[in-house]
Amino acid sequence: MKKSIFITLFLVLILIANISLASYDTVTMSVVEEPVCTIQIGNSSKFEKKLVKKDLNNKEVTLQLQVTNEEASIQPTGEIMLVIDNSKSMEDIVEGTTTREDLVIESAKTLVNTMLDGNDHLKVGVVSFSTNSDVSKEGTIEDASLVSDLSSDPNALVSAISSIEYTGPRTNLESGLNLAGQYFTSENNNKYVIVLTDGVPNVALNYDGVYYSDDAINKTATQLQTLANSGYTVITMLTGISNADSVPATRTDDKTYGDIIQEIFGTEESPSVGKFYYVQDSEIEKTITQDIYNDLLPVDQVLTDITITDYFPKEIIDNFEFAYVSQPNIGTISSEVNTENNSITWTITELKPGETATVQYTLKLKKDFDSSIVGKILDTNEKVDISYINFQGEEVSDTSDVTPKLKLTEPPVTLPKAGTPIIIALFTIGAGLFIYSFVRLTITNKNMKH
Repeated sequence: MKKSIFITLFLVLILIANISLASYDTVTMSVVEEPVCTIQIGNSSKFEKKLVKKDLNNKEVTLQLQVTNEEASIQPTGEIMLVIDNSKSMEDIVEGTTTREDLVIESAKTLVNTMLDGNDHLKVGVVSFSTNSDVSKEGTIEDASLVSDLSSDPNALVSAISSIEYTGPRTNLESGLNLAGQYFTSENNNKYVIVLTDGVPNVALNYDGVYYSDDAINKTATQLQTLANSGYTVITMLTGISNADSVPATRTDDKTYGDIIQEIFGTEESPSVGKFYYVQDSEIEKTITQDIYNDLLPVDQVLTDITITDYFPKEIIDNFEFAYVSQPNIGTISSEVNTENNSITWTITELKPGETATVQYTLKLKKDFDSSIVGKILDTNEKVDISYINFQGEEVSDTSDVTPKLKLTEPPVTLPKAGTPIIIALFTIGAGLFIYSFVRLTITNKNMKH
């Protein structure tokens, strides 16, 4: 009887010691497993979820969700005519010693090199336009010049683009469009016209002789529409416009430069034909080398309507603080965890070839965590569901429960030094239990004697 009492007392003391030591300050966190969750999308693209940072001293980990459209190897095919403005305004300085010509020409050369790198299925030609330095030829096809016929030689094209001279005083875009249209072949393939200009068209072929007249405006707009009706994709970048609200001196009404731009090109949201980029000089490089290049890639290589739902185990939600490192670079994501199903949802409307969408969040152990999770293997995620429209326009869905795993560990039980609050508490409790047990034993022995 005495033996069992003392054993019970000893176990109670150990239990009390364990409870006292299971605290935020003493528990340690480790990463038990850190596999990369990968869901294949098509032949080359993929979704990944992985642990990217461990701050174990602060009991915090960072996880990353990432979707990559790796179809960038798909290149444009067919025929492209670059129609480049060579009016004198292109020599305007836009920053430091850099001119608008520098930005446009260097970006155009980068675009050519990118498009033709290892690409045997594309040819590019170049036409320049402004107005002829001989005023008697203004308003004729001689306002435009063939810089290079269709070619697949990037070196020859880069050299030709570099040779463009900027002498034209005005802007006859119709002449450039008309001349470019003459150099496409009859082959049944993709055909693109890319216009790079810094001026509002003010002259046209056989126009009425008044700059910015309705005649010049209508003829330019009609030429754009003719190309589109012929099956050509027209992409226009207009830059360098600082006086859109002003009225040209030759107008007898209140039609502004901005009004003329809209009549000819439409707006970025609703272009008259193809695509229209109305940009600042600082956006020239990105617009030409990235946006326009992506417009040339096959449309069926764009991933659309991507939805990613990331589910968390209840033990993670109850015991860890959730926070985003930053908002996703593409798409939108739940502002907080949905407590009904312990999930966050990330939606991406469109992911173009070569684009990567990324978002990161942290999980940090709460101060008041439930000590019952100590010693358990904790999945940081329950599963990830993903759905999207693939390159063939089909809806596809997939799921994965691969996830990094954490573990909380208590330090080994050790007896505290004499005089510490815990030893005093243990001594008091132990003494009380001992006295109680001794009294019970004494009473029991007396009863047995009687």
